[in-house]
Amino acid sequence: MSSSASRPPGADVAGPPTRWKVVGPGLMVAATGVGAGDLVATLVAGQRFGYALLWVVVLGCVLKIILVEGAGRYSLATERTIFEGWRSLGRWTTVYFAPYIVIWGFVYGASAMLSTALPLAALFPAVSIEAFAIGSGLIGFVLVWFNKYAGFEKITAVLVGIMFLTVVGAAVLATPNLLQVLNGLVPRIPEGSMINVLSVAGGVGGTITLAAYGYWLREKGWHTPRFMKVMRLDNAMAYVVTGVFVVAMLIVGAELLYSSGIALQSGERGLLSLSDVLSERYGAVYGKLFLVGFWAASFSSILGVWNGVSLMFADFVGHARGLEPGHPETRTGGKWFKLYLVWLTFPPIVLVFAGEPVPVILAYGVLGAFFMPFLAVTLIWLLNTDRTPRQWRNRIGGNLALGLIAVFFVVLAVVQLQSTISDALGG
Repeated sequence: MSSSASRPPGADVAGPPTRWKVVGPGLMVAATGVGAGDLVATLVAGQRFGYALLWVVVLGCVLKIILVEGAGRYSLATERTIFEGWRSLGRWTTVYFAPYIVIWGFVYGASAMLSTALPLAALFPAVSIEAFAIGSGLIGFVLVWFNKYAGFEKITAVLVGIMFLTVVGAAVLATPNLLQVLNGLVPRIPEGSMINVLSVAGGVGGTITLAAYGYWLREKGWHTPRFMKVMRLDNAMAYVVTGVFVVAMLIVGAELLYSSGIALQSGERGLLSLSDVLSERYGAVYGKLFLVGFWAASFSSILGVWNGVSLMFADFVGHARGLEPGHPETRTGGKWFKLYLVWLTFPPIVLVFAGEPVPVILAYGVLGAFFMPFLAVTLIWLLNTDRTPRQWRNRIGGNLALGLIAVFFVVLAVVQLQSTISDALGG
């Protein structure tokens, strides 16, 4: 089942990495997956329900660990990309994935740039949010266009460090009640909290970037089954980091907002409101530092998507054109990689100025809501058939876990669709 052609040219064949070299693609998942929207969803959960939904954060991390482990295991066991796997399941996967990645990129490009611009506009109000949005997209474009994976990884590590200091710092300043924190690990669903449960559990740690994990493994040089153990460690560490970020935001929501009855602005502007609260409690300097952390969370998502999803698109086009696996045109810096990078950066500028038209946002919502169920169901299929070597196939526990995840995300998809249609139609 292996495909030696898909190995990176000159890839290391000596064995798994050691010591600090184990830190790798999981860091990309953590940085890309925790965007401003995820932080706001968790902050609002803490604001409304205190620590009652802390267990949901843990559940969300476990769900994503299982999904990403499955994607990574398939990639290493077969030495194939996830799109190669999807394509082996039939043309229906291409019919779904082709419009999804095109529409998703168009809408996400605008939303990511605007999210990154929000804290910058708050820090420098003399500059328009549109100027910051376009500037953020262009800087991300240049950094990804001219950097190989190693450079991209280093930049991401710096952004994660900034996020850690500011977001976790805010939680430490809030001096959490440890007894209440532990009590929050007991599963319960407060009245009126179901939407928050689904949004927090489903939003912890990314969507399409989960499938990009296998591509980052390949770019790192981890491309064969002997990297399986280090992949699992890398993946687990990624979601420990993710969990720390999200728990920190829930603590902030519970301690600073829930107890004081403070309401936030809707959407990602809620983080601007939180910056004001932090400024009042701990001084203007920390309020501004938190805005820097908000920026780091948003900008790291730009870099991760600009790199990881461009790799997925390049692989998709490469297969459509009949190129061999791992062809240079489908790798970092290749022709199709750069084409999608352009698509993520320049056409969405129209939406930055014009807003998101109803038909586009509806298509984005419909296709996006079903990506996680799509990933879970296809992983069950791939990891239980001869598409995966027998020793790396799912066991009963793995199938049960992925099955429950598929059901969970189908329910979440229905809720997201209802919300998207209601918002897009103005009601």
